[in-house]
Amino acid sequence: MNFDEEINRIGTRSNKWDEMERFYGVSPTEGLPMWVADMDFRPPVSVQKALEKHLSEGIFGYYGGDGGAYKDAIRWWMRTRHNWEVEADSIFTTFGLVNGVAVCIDAFTKAGDGVVLMTPVYHAFARVIKAAERDVVECPLALQDDRYVMDFDAWDAQMTGNERMLILCSPHNPGGQVWTLAELEAVAAFCIRHDLILVSDEIHHDLAYPGHKHTVAPLAMPNMLDRLIVMTACSKTFNLAGPHCGNVIISDPALRARFGARLSALGISSSSFGLIVATAAYTPEGVEWLEALLTYLEGNRDILIKGLAAIPGVKPMPMEATYLCWVDFSGTGMSAQEVQARVEKDAKIAANHGASFGKGGETYLRFNIATPRARIVEAVSWLQKAFGDLQ
Repeated sequence: MNFDEEINRIGTRSNKWDEMERFYGVSPTEGLPMWVADMDFRPPVSVQKALEKHLSEGIFGYYGGDGGAYKDAIRWWMRTRHNWEVEADSIFTTFGLVNGVAVCIDAFTKAGDGVVLMTPVYHAFARVIKAAERDVVECPLALQDDRYVMDFDAWDAQMTGNERMLILCSPHNPGGQVWTLAELEAVAAFCIRHDLILVSDEIHHDLAYPGHKHTVAPLAMPNMLDRLIVMTACSKTFNLAGPHCGNVIISDPALRARFGARLSALGISSSSFGLIVATAAYTPEGVEWLEALLTYLEGNRDILIKGLAAIPGVKPMPMEATYLCWVDFSGTGMSAQEVQARVEKDAKIAANHGASFGKGGETYLRFNIATPRARIVEAVSWLQKAFGDLQ
């Protein structure tokens, strides 16, 4: 596991590298992509070997006959990493988790219904909700002691009765925050009060740093399994977004039936490559790789946060999880457009614009730290120079 290896991804059809210039005007040969949430690291060797074996067979027909190894791997991972016993029948496979969100919206709401988001939050949620002709209901998170808090009194007053679903991002993206058990229990109570289905997107669940423990929703809120859907994947954990393999896990039989019916009606089936990489990743080899990754990301996190905090008016949010650093530039007194120009044109860095994450994100940028450390050091130097007049 050599996370310091700088792999040239330019020209490899990498969205993160090869689309950067189109969206941000930053050349991949001159700048650094810190936007798309994938890593510049090779996955565990076990994944590479499994794919090589599959390729060596030379025929890529319909996949089957694994004897349940794929679901067994997911169940083993949830049991050993998260203390969660999952039934095989509760696992559905979607074409990634954005697809999983879309199927949930299709299965459990109708056009015109409200879907609640705690903003700022992962931008794809709002995009899918709007495309499905549902209403996005933004419940802004409040800032307290450099941490997001859930303002349930304000949110209770905001509900109209037209809301049918809440999508929770746990751990939180873009804030990099691990919700506490008490916070998750309060989310459950809110959903029960307002008769909401809860979709808990836990794609970053394996990426909590030491001192912070992620609790899977079913263990935090066992009193509402009849309205709970949990989504996980190996994609963020092991840098395996390309095969598009998501796990939608539903404990309640009635919810399973509704979700399964929509999945069948939409004709969605999984790719053999997705099932193979998930089975190979959810192994002891995957555990070893993940532990090394978290240690490495901690080092990157500390370098970036310290470097950005040294720029007057720039305030990174403490990272408890994920490899995404959420940074507030409001203290510089600059407009969002001026900040973006300095980051993109002067520092030659592509970072996600905060406004795309909804209310509360307007003064922020999101930086991806999952890249070799030398690049993080370089990024800090470029950003400090771009804002050098503030020193």
